[in-house]
Amino acid sequence: MNREKMIETMNGTVLAAEHLSMKVSSPEGSLTILDDVNVRIEAGETVAVIGASGAGKSTLLALLAGLDIPTSGRVLIKNIELNALDEDGRAALRAQYVGFVFQSFHLVPSLTALENIMLPLELAGQTHAREQAITALQNVGLQARAGHYPNQLSGGEQQRVAIARAFVTHPAVLFADEPTGNLDTATGEKIVEQLFTMNAAMGTTLVLVTHDQKLASRCQRIIKLDMGKVVSA
Repeated sequence: MNREKMIETMNGTVLAAEHLSMKVSSPEGSLTILDDVNVRIEAGETVAVIGASGAGKSTLLALLAGLDIPTSGRVLIKNIELNALDEDGRAALRAQYVGFVFQSFHLVPSLTALENIMLPLELAGQTHAREQAITALQNVGLQARAGHYPNQLSGGEQQRVAIARAFVTHPAVLFADEPTGNLDTATGEKIVEQLFTMNAAMGTTLVLVTHDQKLASRCQRIIKLDMGKVVSA
């Protein structure tokens, strides 16, 4: 990571939600998923979002990442208001500042492990994408699997590739949605160690959605949702 970007990721509020609400239509009428949520996350923080099923965790993550637009309120990443951007603008902002690790890995099946990691670099028009991707694979101990396709990798290996892909662009914010949900306990614990080790090394802001209290306790702060409201932060 270059010095300028490292300094940027270590100072100030990187992510904020102000009076965030999300309502959807249902056969029974309007359904409130999130209700007047206010969140402020500082650069370099590790934050877990917890709550029962249906509490609004994944919806909050989608809104914070600009994958969806709230019914009311606003989200800011690096002081840029997502609501003010069109879909292409939000995609460009995510490419510049955001990384993702999902429960179901979301690797492209027709690309090798190395090519999956190169993909966000190539989409961003970065030079030396291959060299950066090789380094990222080495960081997660999978250089020997560079030419393997996702269906030739174990679940743990696929998630390590996904972590390498998420970090390779040096994002300001990394969103992780149930990153160990599809893994056995032993493999999940190794993935958690990998995730937090790389996060600390890069000074990334981590926002982690999980139902696992043990995993949540690894974070510096816990935001608890209940019925779409923040009950503790």
